[in-house]
Amino acid sequence: VEVAASGGGLVQAGASLTLSCAVSGVDISDLRIGWFRSVPGKDHEFVATISAAGGFTEYEDAVTGRFFVSKSDDRNLAQLQMSGLRPEDTAVYYCAAMDRYGGHWSFWSSYTYWGLGTQVTVSS
Repeated sequence: VEVAASGGGLVQAGASLTLSCAVSGVDISDLRIGWFRSVPGKDHEFVATISAAGGFTEYEDAVTGRFFVSKSDDRNLAQLQMSGLRPEDTAVYYCAAMDRYGGHWSFWSSYTYWGLGTQVTVSS
């Protein structure tokens, strides 16, 4: 199973970006997807999650109303649409995956599969 995030970049405050999470080796319909971000010296911070069936989403308070998580079973990928980006959103963003009956969705350690992250830099 491979999970890979892409789509990061350098943008100005207020801009939008869409990150993609490509999954291979397993059907994404069987997986909960989580998005996390990391800055030097800090642990992975929970950003958003979407359940295996796609009917349940949850967001970290600081991104609620600005970020939107989705998944496409047909394309076997998930996306994180980010709008109203702020300098404090600057981080390496990771997508991670776990089986539908894994641990708590807000903990990085609950996820079984993850890959390299993608850098998002927001300038003021």
